Amino acid sequence: MKYHLPESTTLEFKRELPDNNQIIKTIIGFCNQSGGQLIIGIADDGTVTGLTNKDIELIMESIERSIYDACSPPIIPRISTQILENKRIIVIEVSEGMNKPYYRRSEGLARGTYIRLGRTTAKATSEIIQELEWQARGIDFECFPLYQATKDDLDNEKIKTFLKERINHEKATLSEETLKAYHIITYEHSKIYPSVSGILLFGHNPQSFLTEAMIICSHFKGTSGREVIATVDCNGTLYSQFNQAFHFITERLQRSFVIKTAKREEKLELPTIAIREALLNMIVHRNYHIKAPSKIALYDNRIEFFSPGQFPGPLDTRDLTKGISYLRNPIICKIMREAGFIEKLGSGFIEIFTSYEKMKLQNPTVIEGENYIKCILPRLPQKKSSIEENDIDKLKQLLTIKPEITIGEIVRHLSISRSTALRRINELVRSKFVKRAGKKKAARYFKNNAK
Repeated sequence: MKYHLPESTTLEFKRELPDNNQIIKTIIGFCNQSGGQLIIGIADDGTVTGLTNKDIELIMESIERSIYDACSPPIIPRISTQILENKRIIVIEVSEGMNKPYYRRSEGLARGTYIRLGRTTAKATSEIIQELEWQARGIDFECFPLYQATKDDLDNEKIKTFLKERINHEKATLSEETLKAYHIITYEHSKIYPSVSGILLFGHNPQSFLTEAMIICSHFKGTSGREVIATVDCNGTLYSQFNQAFHFITERLQRSFVIKTAKREEKLELPTIAIREALLNMIVHRNYHIKAPSKIALYDNRIEFFSPGQFPGPLDTRDLTKGISYLRNPIICKIMREAGFIEKLGSGFIEIFTSYEKMKLQNPTVIEGENYIKCILPRLPQKKSSIEENDIDKLKQLLTIKPEITIGEIVRHLSISRSTALRRINELVRSKFVKRAGKKKAARYFKNNAK
């Protein structure tokens, strides 16, 4: 017989009685997040193996006191026995703690704080420990004041545009009351400061105060990620970062052209909605307290979205299509939803997996690592054997739509360097697919059969 649930962030199995150290670390990890159950007498694959009477007596007599004495603040677990098909198991259960962070007394706060990472338990970093302290006080980092900033560092025109165009809300005027209601500003000791979310969404230059709140996009040759073809740092507000990153990705994907009625329609190799949702999830749910940028890496066979931080709630990567949503940055989510970037909370991963299924593509993968989340979108096999041939193919497709073009337009549409654009277009000139008119910067290129 197998247990009816698999291991997860809130459930762990042990076939045999582990030593107290393992039990204590797991229980601390549960308390520091969303609670959970440690079940002894079940194998890793869920098979119910049961325990001997001797093991059960030993656990029932000593483990509750051991956990209480070893943890700070003290943890009092609920311990019970159950019988499944004549086999006895022990369930050690704790709820989410109210006095985070919990840690192992003998190791101290810095070294003895543990959290759950998917189905495993790991030591918490200093950033996570600080976040656990904020959680106990009901504080979100996005609402923190930026003491080195002033109201002048907020772009009032951007705020006015948002208040004018927000979805499902009437127009609102720019006032301190409105700014405070959206947590764009915050008061402290009778002074007004922009909040973290305010600067990220409406700042003139967010990276002046949050240097790593950016996205680094890189396009690598092949599948190993050693040779960089192109890279760009997406800076500015979160809206601007989204637009820059989305353009960088979509301009590097393969395209096919379908003629419907009198119009030629362009189709990307991957569902656009999956790219959009993966990018939005990375932006709105990342941990901006961690001083590391988000990263996007394009390879021949996949796109990787790397976001600092963990899932903000007890979300198992196997349950991403259930529509469960935990918000790390509720203010950012609220404003981006009203700005039209997010349609329905909790639908992002559903859209990603559904769109891939419709196109009959290999399923995406989501990995929760130590203080990071990685979403991997598989790509179709490359039609061309090299990056150069792929650029040539894209350039030919571009010339089919736009028969006359300049080097600057090639650079912009293909997102390649000027020297690379010159090499690619000159190859088409040599093959007589393209003709050149004019010289140097005034040169224009058009298809050989174009009028």
